[in-house]
Amino acid sequence: MMFLTSSLSLRAVRCLLLAVLVSFAVTSVATAENHQDAVVAEAITVETPSGLVYEELVPGTGQAPTIDDVVRAHYHGTLADGSVFDSSVERGQPLELPLRRVIPCWQEGIPMMKEGGKARLTCPPQIAYGNRAVGSIPAGSTLTFEVELIEVLP
Repeated sequence: MMFLTSSLSLRAVRCLLLAVLVSFAVTSVATAENHQDAVVAEAITVETPSGLVYEELVPGTGQAPTIDDVVRAHYHGTLADGSVFDSSVERGQPLELPLRRVIPCWQEGIPMMKEGGKARLTCPPQIAYGNRAVGSIPAGSTLTFEVELIEVLP
């Protein structure tokens, strides 16, 4: 920077250096924030080999269930077009069920949660109801569930 001092005043050089440092600091902070956001996004969304997309919405702090457990949960189930096909939330009554008696998507996704947590499970047909229609769910449907794991029951 010695060549700058001959054509610029000392004050101008200081201002230029300050501007460069501020620019570097702002860029560094923005880069760090973007990296942190990317790491958080990666940490809470998982696609499993079966095709389940598990998105943690609220981390739980309690016990994680196993396939052999009975759980109490609230859920809101939608089709790909956003229409609701079932909702314990709308009924105001959580569901209690043994995980061995639910669709494979829930058998895989619910044990990834902890009590008190909320997650979105996106279930491709092969781990939902496959090629059969069930109630208002058309055959071959991808299902999305927002699930709140209230409790792992004894």
